[in-house]
Amino acid sequence: MMKRLFAAVAVAGMVIAAGGAAAQTYPNRPITMVVPFRAGGPTDTIGRTISEAMSRNLGQQVQVQIVDGAGGTLGAQRVAEAAPDGYTILLYHVGMATTPTLYPNLAYDPLTDFAEIGLVTNVAMTLVGRQRLPIATWDQLIQYMTTRLDRVTMAHAGIGSASHLCAMLFSQLTGLDITTVPFVGTAEAMLDLQADFVDFMCDQTTSTVAAIQNGQVNGYVVTSPVRLEQIAEVPTFQEVGLDGFELNVWHGLWAPAGTPPEVIARLNEALRAALTDPQVLRTFALFATFPVPLEDQTPEALHAKVASEIEHWRPMIEAAGEFVR
Repeated sequence: MMKRLFAAVAVAGMVIAAGGAAAQTYPNRPITMVVPFRAGGPTDTIGRTISEAMSRNLGQQVQVQIVDGAGGTLGAQRVAEAAPDGYTILLYHVGMATTPTLYPNLAYDPLTDFAEIGLVTNVAMTLVGRQRLPIATWDQLIQYMTTRLDRVTMAHAGIGSASHLCAMLFSQLTGLDITTVPFVGTAEAMLDLQADFVDFMCDQTTSTVAAIQNGQVNGYVVTSPVRLEQIAEVPTFQEVGLDGFELNVWHGLWAPAGTPPEVIARLNEALRAALTDPQVLRTFALFATFPVPLEDQTPEALHAKVASEIEHWRPMIEAAGEFVR
C-alpha cells in the first residue's frame, strides 16, 4: 500500500516537473489557433490578424485552423479535448456564452473545460439589406417588413452565430416574426444578400463595413452606442428609437483546461502585444473593430465575461424558443 502511495507521489512529481520544464521552453514549435467558423468570416479575419502579431512575439508560427460546424461548438470541443500544452488554442466569440442554452447537450463546459487567455476585441453589429431594396429610412424599413412579413427573409451564418443572435434579438424587440435563412457561414450569407436572394442580414462590422462602403449592400442601423467613423451615415439603434438593442460581439482566446499557468501567461503576453501592434490596429480600424481595454485583456476578465454572459443570454434565448435538440 505504502509503495503504491510513494509511487503515485513520485509520478505526480515527475508530471509537475515535466510541465514546468515544458513551460520554460515554451513555445518550441508552431501553435494551432482553432477558429470555429467558416473561412472568410469575421472570426477568421480577427484570428488571422492577431495570429501574425502573436507569431512575431512568440517566435513561433501561430497557424489558423478552421474547424467549423454546429455554431462553433465543434471547434470549441476540439480544443477542450486537446492536450493542455499551449499548442492548441481557441478563438471564439459571444457564442461561447450562448451555446450552453442553444445546445442543451453540449459536450463541454465553457467555464471548467478551458483555461482563459484573455479577451480580444469588441465588434459592433450592423443591420444591412440587399442593394435594390426601396428603403432609405428606419420607418420605411419597419413598414416594408410589416407589410411583407410573409415574404421578408433575414440571413444568418447558422445557429449560434453572432448574426443568428442579432436576428433573434431584432425579432424580439420589434415584435416582427421574420423568416430567417441559415447559411453555413457569413461569407456565403453575404454573397446571397448581394445577389438579392435574401433581404436582410445583421452581422459584424468585420464583414459589412467594406460592403456598405462599396455600395454592395445598404447599411441601416449599427449596434454601437455612437455612430462609427467608417460608416458615419449609418445611425445607431438608439437614434432610430429601438432602445435595448445591445449586442456587442466580443472575442476571446482560450486554451484547454490544465494548461500550465506559465504557458497561459506567455500566451497572454503575446496577445497583449498583438493588441497594441500598429499593423493590427490599422487592420482592425478598417473594419471598425476595436481591442478591448487593457484591463479586460486578462484570463480573469474573460472568465467573468463568459459567466455573466451565460446568465444574460439564457432568458432571451429561452423566450425565443431557439433550441437545438
